[in-house]
Amino acid sequence: MASRVSKRAVLVGPNRPIEVWERPILPPQPGEVVLRVHMGGVCGTDVHLWRGEVPLPGPVVLGHEGIGVSEELGQGVTTDYAGVPARVGDRVYWVPFYPCYRCYYCTVVKDFSLCENALEPPFRDANEPPSACYSEYAWLPGGMPFYRIPDDTPSEAVIAFGCAMPTMLQGVERLGGIAVNQTVVVQGCGPVGLAATLLARLSGARQIIVIGAPERRLAMARRLGATTTVNMETMNTEEERVQHVRDLTEGRGAEVVIEAAGAVAAFAEGLKLVAKNGRYLIVGLWSAPGAVPVEPRYLNNTNLRIIGTALFQSQHVYGAIQVARAHHREFPLAEAVTHRFLLAESQQALEAIARLGTVKAVITPAQ
Repeated sequence: MASRVSKRAVLVGPNRPIEVWERPILPPQPGEVVLRVHMGGVCGTDVHLWRGEVPLPGPVVLGHEGIGVSEELGQGVTTDYAGVPARVGDRVYWVPFYPCYRCYYCTVVKDFSLCENALEPPFRDANEPPSACYSEYAWLPGGMPFYRIPDDTPSEAVIAFGCAMPTMLQGVERLGGIAVNQTVVVQGCGPVGLAATLLARLSGARQIIVIGAPERRLAMARRLGATTTVNMETMNTEEERVQHVRDLTEGRGAEVVIEAAGAVAAFAEGLKLVAKNGRYLIVGLWSAPGAVPVEPRYLNNTNLRIIGTALFQSQHVYGAIQVARAHHREFPLAEAVTHRFLLAESQQALEAIARLGTVKAVITPAQ
């Protein structure tokens, strides 16, 4: 098939309007795949990139949560990365991170989420073929995992949480799981917090308390399993929220607290929500700079465990599809996609996310 021109949304610099550029997409080489992008999830990290809170090398194509349809398969591509036969016309899910397999963390530690080169593809120079998904077409180099979406699973159910579900699947693993009858507090009700809420529900948590805003997102949290929600717009002081959680937990706090707020101030508050001998999982602060004071003695004397988790690995991308497949009829996953934007409206999409005006927004380049 001849090359074609692909439009893509480009972040040209911090706090500058998104521009739409064009470039040719060439036929795939052996091991490569060309996709026509069906949906690109809009992530809070995209907003941090736009605001300049994460340094970039220059103009880049945004979007790291993609659902596309296979247009061309390079020579040798016969299956997806779970061994399922691959054909032109398949719906597939991909996240444009993949390990280099040639660094200490890949080959010695075997924690691919810490690969020192894994972030390179989605932050490629905008003049290079894009693997990112704010684009009409995406080019997947050899070694970049993609997974076929089963026919019985809606695209919206898979993209509902975007990269948040793979991130939370890894986070729950690092946490050591959530036990039946435990109390979980989730700080934040964006996609990461909603993914955490669903996984806590599926794990059998007795009580799931979600703290966040606005009410529209909290309503979705309740539909995904939250037993109590705390609206920060009405309960707007840390002291009130901490006391409320204590009242709900017989004065002890929660066995598990999950930071999914992406705000540095949440960390200090979260420490006060954890019960003695509890665990505090930090998920949302990947691109949120800042510092808060911590008294080490408090951590020591209360036996607290603080667990960080960065990004995810390929098995978690596959796992996100399986969660959607197994539970999209039981829970309103597809309904989490509340806003759709055309490629030319990428700037409006970022602004909507920044003001918390959506549950989940997607870019639809094919429309």
